[in-house]
Amino acid sequence: MITVNNLSLNMAGHTLYEDVNLKFTPGNCYGIIGANGAGKSTFLKLLEGKIEPTTGSITIGANERISSLNQDHFAFEEFTVMETVIQGHKQLYDVMKQKDALYAKADFSDADGVLAAELETKFAELDGWNAEADSAKLLQSLGVAEELHQTMMSELPESVKVKVLLAQALFGNPDILLLDEPTNGLDVHTIEWLENFLANYENIVMVVSHDRHFLNQVCTQMCDVDRGKIQLYVGNYDFWYESSKLATELANNQND
Repeated sequence: MITVNNLSLNMAGHTLYEDVNLKFTPGNCYGIIGANGAGKSTFLKLLEGKIEPTTGSITIGANERISSLNQDHFAFEEFTVMETVIQGHKQLYDVMKQKDALYAKADFSDADGVLAAELETKFAELDGWNAEADSAKLLQSLGVAEELHQTMMSELPESVKVKVLLAQALFGNPDILLLDEPTNGLDVHTIEWLENFLANYENIVMVVSHDRHFLNQVCTQMCDVDRGKIQLYVGNYDFWYESSKLATELANNQND
């Protein structure tokens, strides 16, 4: 669960949000909508802890893992496709690298043996033995051929890099999934697969997208960022549109 309590954010003398109080719960996909510059992507960065609110707080459930779609397509040029995907689960990837470094030592000591046992236990707890198989399954579902899984990211065309970074975000079933324009650069088949994946996702999904059809297919609630406020509406994009249009008409009638 995500709890936003009395949140406000000022940037460069401009108030993006003020006194925002919201709760986001598992089993829902929240579409974040609003005008350009309203602060949709900034809200995702707040949730991820990349920026701090001016006032208020954001509380994440204990031991819940957040994953987000990386916007830097050149951040993993020195890694293989498989390594890039597994880095979506940072704790698991760190344990894997520690294990590899330990077993590569020429002078493996008794103390190293104790540490190795601890790492193996943690690795198993994090489902590390299935990491490569799970990564490969995600990649193939997104249309990244098996022969590319050990290819360096620097050798891939942009259209494939986008899919690998999406697989990285989805890897390991994160408790909270933050997706900023996830359909950009994707073909129709991959978008359809993603729609089905998110529609059946059991944890929290927060998505910013200008693709109305996509929002209609995956969202259970809409998060409207407008004039310093963030309001939740139950339903998909079309339901939000009709509800907001009705609210505007009622407000105009009251002012007549």
